[in-house]
Amino acid sequence: MFEPQLDPVAVGRVIARFRTEKGMTQEVLSGLADLARGHLAMVERGERKPTLETLYRISRALNTPMWRIVQAIEQELEEEK
Repeated sequence: MFEPQLDPVAVGRVIARFRTEKGMTQEVLSGLADLARGHLAMVERGERKPTLETLYRISRALNTPMWRIVQAIEQELEEEK
């Protein structure tokens, strides 16, 4: 039976890439997204999987539509295959 897995490391890499492209530190992004900086750091390292709510907050703080982040995650996962 096929059970797809979402690689949390790939998710974190994409979020970190969007953040650095915007010139933001983890401190700034976590403040704008109303997340603990430690939580954001763990998401970016792939130690935690973000909920949809967390991903939405991050996307709003980055002023980027959430679908763009999800699309970039999908592309990252395809490249890993």
